[in-house]
Amino acid sequence: MDIRHITPDYAVSPQISAEDIPAIAEAGFTTIICNRPDAEVPPSHQAAAIEAAAKAAGISFTVNPVTHQTLNMDMVTAQMAAAENSSGPVLAYCASGTRSSIVWSLGQAGQMLTDAIIEATAKAGYDLAGMRGQLDGLAKPQ
Repeated sequence: MDIRHITPDYAVSPQISAEDIPAIAEAGFTTIICNRPDAEVPPSHQAAAIEAAAKAAGISFTVNPVTHQTLNMDMVTAQMAAAENSSGPVLAYCASGTRSSIVWSLGQAGQMLTDAIIEATAKAGYDLAGMRGQLDGLAKPQ
């Protein structure tokens, strides 16, 4: 398991398994967000299997499957709402952590400076500098 903190309260990870849940709980995460569509993984790693293990451990679970082709602002809003409603730190996962980082970054546009968003994800190992224009555009008042 490769958990990377973007902020103290929001971390991302590549695909997790039900067997990872005890360590995730021990690390203090209270919410898990699944950004990986079920079609990408075998049944043992699909959202329902991870959700059952998470709920058994007392961890909230949100399914918000994201692909680069289908990502939209409703998904960003859902992700940010799940994070804001969490009683503690959030772990979002996908195939590599990149999609979970992108969704977080889009949700921070206008809340944080673009440079700070890009720096936070870069420190976690995700180079999202190519999103600068999109983040700047979202940050501008409409």
